[in-house]
Amino acid sequence: MWKGFATAKGRPGRPMTGFSAHVKFAVLLGVSLLAGWRPLVETFHLALNNEEYTHILLILPLAVALISLDRHMLDLASRTGSRMGVALLVASTAAAALARWTPGPHADVRLSLAVLALIIWWIGAFVLCYGSQVSRSLRFPLGFLLWMVPFPALVLDRIIQLLQRGSAFSARLLFESARVPVAQDGLLLSIPGVTLEVAKECSSIRSSMMLLVTTMVVAQLFLRSPGRKLLVIAVAIPLTVAKNGLRIFTIGMLGTRVDPAYMTGSFHHQGGVIFLAIALGVVFLLLWILRRGEEQPPGPSRLNSVRVVKPTPG
Repeated sequence: MWKGFATAKGRPGRPMTGFSAHVKFAVLLGVSLLAGWRPLVETFHLALNNEEYTHILLILPLAVALISLDRHMLDLASRTGSRMGVALLVASTAAAALARWTPGPHADVRLSLAVLALIIWWIGAFVLCYGSQVSRSLRFPLGFLLWMVPFPALVLDRIIQLLQRGSAFSARLLFESARVPVAQDGLLLSIPGVTLEVAKECSSIRSSMMLLVTTMVVAQLFLRSPGRKLLVIAVAIPLTVAKNGLRIFTIGMLGTRVDPAYMTGSFHHQGGVIFLAIALGVVFLLLWILRRGEEQPPGPSRLNSVRVVKPTPG
């Protein structure tokens, strides 16, 4: 009668499957931290000292918080995901071996592979311990952990170049819309009185990553439809470029029309948070609109719209 349940002083307790799942996951998590503490420490050190990787500091706390919101799901642990869990653990081991064999000059690639192996191990351990049903319900926070993998230098440079080009293009459009004469030569924008260069440091990579990560989380929290979530995230991608173009345009206008000190002052170096807030405002406005659409009551059912015709006598 009490099979599968723990008891204490005669009172039925929690299912043993849920408790044993917590213990197994804690053990597998501990094994991963013992084996992979070095790349994890290197990643957090990278995030603390390089603005290109600052977003990594947000990922683990946000993923844990999202799982905690649905922590009741963890009590539904089952053994249905054992094959997939084992497969992910094997894939993690292979990625870790590949990271170890990566040549010395490619330290950034080796770190990315090592952290990827660690994250895959965590996901595989979760699937193995809690089952496929629970894992599917929590697939967003589990997949969100992949943002902890630092981009290799080659990939990061490519992203920064795209941000630079997109920012220069959007800034040029804003100058033209304001009827300011502007000439673009690659990453150089020439307006009367000054030539602006969209340098690597001006790519706004940190705020762009923050915007994208934040948008994914709030879309997950406030929207139900997968299509609407994808729409918000898709809008956030060009917003990362548009906000930086607006920043370049604003600095250029203030520097030529108000005070040249705006070109080199604190607003230039620390004003990115203002434009990040503007972009987040656009995201939240879109979320509000889409959420209102989800909360609208359904229309009249087909049954209620059918006209009932009484049969004529005789």
